[in-house]
Amino acid sequence: MLSNLTSLGYTEMTAIQAQSLPLMLKGIDVIAQAKTGSGKTAAFGIALLTRLNPRNLATQSLILCPTRELADQVAQELRRLARAIGNIKILTLGGGVAMNPQVDSLEHGAHVVVGTAGRIQKHLDKGSLSLEQVNTLVLDEADRMLDMGFLDSIIAIIKQAPKKRQTLLFSATYPAGIKKLATEFMDDPAQVTIQEQHSNAQIEQRFYEIDPSERLDAVVKVLAHYRPESCVAFCFTKQQCQTVMDHLVSKGISAKALNGDLDQRDRDEVLAMFANKSLSVLVATDVAARGLDIAGLDLVINVELTGEPETHIHRIGRTGRAGATGVAVSLVAPRESRRANAIEELQAQKFQWFPLSELTAQSGSPLQPPMVTLALSAGRKEKIRAGDILGALTGEMGMPASKVGKIAIFDFQSFVAVDRSMAKQAVKQLTTGKVKGRVLRVRVL
Repeated sequence: MLSNLTSLGYTEMTAIQAQSLPLMLKGIDVIAQAKTGSGKTAAFGIALLTRLNPRNLATQSLILCPTRELADQVAQELRRLARAIGNIKILTLGGGVAMNPQVDSLEHGAHVVVGTAGRIQKHLDKGSLSLEQVNTLVLDEADRMLDMGFLDSIIAIIKQAPKKRQTLLFSATYPAGIKKLATEFMDDPAQVTIQEQHSNAQIEQRFYEIDPSERLDAVVKVLAHYRPESCVAFCFTKQQCQTVMDHLVSKGISAKALNGDLDQRDRDEVLAMFANKSLSVLVATDVAARGLDIAGLDLVINVELTGEPETHIHRIGRTGRAGATGVAVSLVAPRESRRANAIEELQAQKFQWFPLSELTAQSGSPLQPPMVTLALSAGRKEKIRAGDILGALTGEMGMPASKVGKIAIFDFQSFVAVDRSMAKQAVKQLTTGKVKGRVLRVRVL
């Protein structure tokens, strides 16, 4: 395990790992308060893998996540950590996709199941999943699951797990609902709290006082000034998301909205485009963006300040990760000054305020991303792998590998990012050629 961790680049523990992992390895129940990106997945992942019996193909660990994207990210990280053990089967069960393929996968057994509460509960009701041999139960981003209305589902699921088990609860905040869960379903849990404020060296925060009528144009000015490759613009409501996105698109800026009304297929597309640098601006509400772990985010814009100071910390913490630097810009109307004061008090530091006039456009051209995403009409269920798509592009057509970006494989479709200058050539090649011996439909997102 140590050798594998070294090969993965884990050379020293993060604060949450150092404080929680020794407790978890002793089998103690743990409530850990830490933000996304703090290294918590590796902490509980290492702990639960040490308790697995590889020869027993029953579900021994269950991890509940608020969204399918987070479940996919957690499962991916666990597979990397499990390389040291070998033959560990990790299965993701999320909503938005058909039940039957998941039922078939469960029939073949899985050591670890990672999923969303709603879909896990459906499998338990159907009898396709058994928790009788679960020895580790993890509630990841528990506060967000409660925000999304999953409390009843979580309780129903926990009641089907053995009483003798280890329960690990990870949450960015600690509301009353979390206390209730901990009191009812955890055995004398140890509490670990990592209060990580963002350092000024890591994230530069800039505040602009605006008139409410200037808000939309102020967002455009911020983007024209910083010209980020990737930016998340946080809004208060779904309607505000739509308004901001429409305004940005009308100005020729590459932007899409992420809200709770999107079906899973559309959500997959938007997130795949954003993760692979084919989309410059993701306009999102706090609920829709929870669980996103986007590497290399240049800029966060608070289109409107949140009324929850802790939420502000989580918003700006999307940038300036893993040693990189980032910028967080907040647009504040006079009536939002009380929100600003509350955030200032929590952070215990004075804000830097600037006039909008100091923002100057760096280029005359609208903000467009460096990559373009192509969607292919086959995925995991057709045994398509990333190497098949990369081979079709670099082998047959001779596209340099450096011009091919991230490849994401879903059950029934796949996404590949290619350099904007090569997009037409790539579409032509993939449409006329074959991927793994098959002719696939290709469309540009």
